[in-house]
Amino acid sequence: MKADQTTGLPFMKMHGLGNDFVVLDTRIGAPDTARVDAHVISEALVTAIADRHRGIGFDQLAVISESGAGDAHLVFYNADGSTSAACGNATRCIARLLMEETGRTALTLTTDRGTLHAVDAGDGLTSVNMGQPQLDWSEIPLAGPMDTLELPITGAPTATGMGNPHCTFFVPDAEAVDLATRGAQMEHHPLFPQRTNVQFASLLGPDHLRMRVWERGVGITLASGSSSCATAVAAARRGLTGRRVKITLDGGPLLIEWREDGVWMTGATMHVASGRLTQAFLDSIG
Repeated sequence: MKADQTTGLPFMKMHGLGNDFVVLDTRIGAPDTARVDAHVISEALVTAIADRHRGIGFDQLAVISESGAGDAHLVFYNADGSTSAACGNATRCIARLLMEETGRTALTLTTDRGTLHAVDAGDGLTSVNMGQPQLDWSEIPLAGPMDTLELPITGAPTATGMGNPHCTFFVPDAEAVDLATRGAQMEHHPLFPQRTNVQFASLLGPDHLRMRVWERGVGITLASGSSSCATAVAAARRGLTGRRVKITLDGGPLLIEWREDGVWMTGATMHVASGRLTQAFLDSIG
């Protein structure tokens, strides 16, 4: 049966080091194959697309729209339908898409996290400035005043905000951690009123960390950009590394550099496919 190219919902599938995304483009000037009605985005739609057996599957869904202050505005949804102000790998993926679309090597993207700058780093890599880290308990946020460098939790993790909350444990061997159990427990810890992303990191060498990730509203992921930024900041604050760090994730490496103007993240991206959700699939969503 030939697919109907006039109905349904167009989407793109992308990933950054296996951290995968469905991207919907709502921009007025977008090509017909990438036009989406911004008003159709709902929690039911997000969770239906996120289903890896009955939908497409993703760690996050990203929506591109017009921006009055930048080249595009991005909104992010987790697989459980909740929203997130930041998603570093999705930002890099979309920045690469827009660079290829426009022929430019530098872009400005607006998000609920703030205005982010992206540049072509060469060799197919893309860099995004994820902004300054949030280090005060009230910005992350935590449940009350406390030292964010070492939280009063077994393991003394470090809390960091990157537009979303993070809790980083430094351990002798990240591979040995029961990530599914400990990640799920920490996501809902009462110190984090908005839940938290959870990272377990170990030092492999000078300025080189191995990190595994449990993402808030998603679960175990192969990579996470904002988690990598938070872990690099936490490691520098604790004197474990300098401010320029290679982080090896399950999906591959990211280079993180905490500069005066913010936390820069550099890595590879992939636009896997473009397609269209069928009208029958959309009609099946309650």
